[in-house]
Amino acid sequence: MIEAPVFGANGKKSGTLALPADYFDGTVNEPVMHQAVKVFLSNQRQGTHSTKTRRWVTGGNQKPWKQKGTGRARQGTTRAPHWPGGGVAFGPHPRDYTQDMPKKQKHLARRSALNARAREGALLLVDTVDFGSPKTAKLAGLLEAMGLEGKKVLVLTHGIKKNVYLSGRNLPTVDVMPYADVATYHVLWSDTVVIERGAFTDEVAAVAADGADDAPAPKPAKRPAAKKTTTKKTATAATPRPKAEKKAPAKKAAAPKGEKKAPAKKAAPKKKGSK
Repeated sequence: MIEAPVFGANGKKSGTLALPADYFDGTVNEPVMHQAVKVFLSNQRQGTHSTKTRRWVTGGNQKPWKQKGTGRARQGTTRAPHWPGGGVAFGPHPRDYTQDMPKKQKHLARRSALNARAREGALLLVDTVDFGSPKTAKLAGLLEAMGLEGKKVLVLTHGIKKNVYLSGRNLPTVDVMPYADVATYHVLWSDTVVIERGAFTDEVAAVAADGADDAPAPKPAKRPAAKKTTTKKTATAATPRPKAEKKAPAKKAAAPKGEKKAPAKKAAPKKKGSK
């Protein structure tokens, strides 16, 4: 069982909390985390880069010199890629870098990143993080009291808290965001993850509810088989019918002995010329 230290609002340690085994089971899937980081960084690209090929560079319509007789290599335009000021060969053009991955893989990647930080002891819980007004010194003092000075810290709040975000905006090694918006890249970027306790408990409860919904439904109990009752139709159908007696073929009357059959008369041949 993995445990995480719990700190108060003043930055002092108040105890430890056993992390739920359903979510923090030590699973760290590095290939899925790598894919999630690639997808995240690809989706940050605007894809507005553009270069001019030789068809878009102005000028170069006239042949620099004649084809033969100069002793130099033949040239057709000064806007070819090998000329200074010419077009760019195989340069980048505007395109869309958007990628996507299945939702279950995203959840697995984020879960693996949080498990990795929890196993390192770099996942900390805070009772509450809330300021009445934006003040960078307050957030810096809280992190210093927790012993996180000079480290890259990711602070995950319970919902959107504008004052906390504005307090950490001027700190180059601190990133503040709601827990629901965190991605695998943010967790792996940081050295330590500080989570507000309310956001953590709500997330764990939501994951448990999702797991209960994804569980297969129990199979219905089999009904007892009904007893077969024989009716008149089934009884008559069950009793075999008597087979019909085959009739013996009628015998041909044999001719009396001594009598010979008369030979069949042959047709007379037709004479030539007769119709």
